[in-house]
Amino acid sequence: MLNYFSSDYFFSHILSFSIWVPVLAGIAVLFTSNDNKPDTTRWVALIGGLAAFLVTIPLYTHFNFADGGFQFQEGFNWIPAFHINYHLGADGIAIPLILLTSFTTVIVIISAWEVIEKRVAQYMASFLIMSGLMIGVFSALDAILYYVFWEAMLIPMFLVIGIWGGPNRVYATVKFFLYTLLGSLLMLVAFIYLYMNTNSFEIVDFYNYQMPLNVQVLIFLAFFAAFAVKIPMWPVHTWLPDAHVEAPTGGSVVLAAIALKLGGYSFLRFAMPIAPDAAHYLSGFMITLSLIAIVYIALVALVQKDMKKLIAYSSISHMGFVTLGFFIFNNLGLEGAIVQMVSHGFISAAMFLCVGVLYDRVHSREIKSYGGVANTMPTFAAFAVLFAMANSGLPGTSGFVGEFMVILGAIQENFWYAFLASFTLIFGAAYTLWMVKRVFYGEIANAKVAALKDLCQREFLILAILAVLVLALGIYPQPLTDMTNATVTQLLSHLMQSKLPVGLPSGL
Repeated sequence: MLNYFSSDYFFSHILSFSIWVPVLAGIAVLFTSNDNKPDTTRWVALIGGLAAFLVTIPLYTHFNFADGGFQFQEGFNWIPAFHINYHLGADGIAIPLILLTSFTTVIVIISAWEVIEKRVAQYMASFLIMSGLMIGVFSALDAILYYVFWEAMLIPMFLVIGIWGGPNRVYATVKFFLYTLLGSLLMLVAFIYLYMNTNSFEIVDFYNYQMPLNVQVLIFLAFFAAFAVKIPMWPVHTWLPDAHVEAPTGGSVVLAAIALKLGGYSFLRFAMPIAPDAAHYLSGFMITLSLIAIVYIALVALVQKDMKKLIAYSSISHMGFVTLGFFIFNNLGLEGAIVQMVSHGFISAAMFLCVGVLYDRVHSREIKSYGGVANTMPTFAAFAVLFAMANSGLPGTSGFVGEFMVILGAIQENFWYAFLASFTLIFGAAYTLWMVKRVFYGEIANAKVAALKDLCQREFLILAILAVLVLALGIYPQPLTDMTNATVTQLLSHLMQSKLPVGLPSGL
């Protein structure tokens, strides 16, 4: 008789637990819905979020660092008539992002503890359910299962922005939903084409299917339509600043820390290994778009007057490093891109939380509404400046490691790629220091700033944890790079079977 409480059963179904524990916790939170007694709901949400995070930790502690393939695999026939399976597995690229997702959910729940006063249960449940669905995206090894999770996670994010967002939330929500949905439809067409030729929706079967270059290019572009919007890459990035500005703090944190990474992860899981020749053929095109995002979007960030919008544009610029690292096709670039994704998750979450701390007190995100905040909130200012420096790529912080690795990888491929990419260190410092100087330093600007109170214990806890992680990854990134190394090496071995050069001019 199967023992459902044995450790063997747990480890053979750990990815299912990682997905469904937060989903079930979110449903449990809904059953506690009572706006007259919100504290009960908050504690149920926190316990559920912590349980979901603890469930994912063994993915790291029991991970085989020497194995670059999929581990913790499980599955069963879901829809046998169409060869659709509930098939899960994770490798050295997916597991850091799964851990980041479950951790960020706990941070979001704590950050909303006193801020969200109406429909508390629905708010908390949305993030818990969304967490499970995003982990499903990172774990699915069946294309249709992946697509279901990919589309389903839009629903709670749609609700978060649409219900708890700002005055233009309906416009931002519809724009976000339409951009993502339309791109995803082309991805589904690609899946159906591959199924018609392989009689399978298994991702590994897609990897082994040989296609001529012209077909690969079409498949790659179909995937590009979905993943470029999600990252987002220039020029399909315009939904992100609107979504960030209108989203509540928790929504901005999850969008920046996790949702953008779904696009980056999916390039590595689908577009590049399924169409490796097309990835090489179009590498010049992808590198060009990445460099435009790095340089041009950083300049756009310089002129922003809204702190959230500035950080949103900063995210687009930093994610340009991720796609640049992917398409230079070497170990340093790919590993640096993955480190950048995890690092950006910590830093962007911290910066949006800092904006949330100020907005909760002053109810303004405009930079001109502040000045001299360090005089009244010295502890908060210390944290905020640390995260700002990390966002600028200061050595010793996680923001430096990923970008430095990508630049080193770019030099190996083409000096000019690295030269243009390095401009982000200049522009990043410019727009970040511009904001820091006007918000935190100088004389106290007005009565609202003079009346500010420093961090409460809850806010201090959140920012302190993120500060430790930003410094730890900046000083000692080896635990992360050790996890990704075997998987990156295996992926590159598959990609480099293509005979096409990187940055082929005809790919532009």
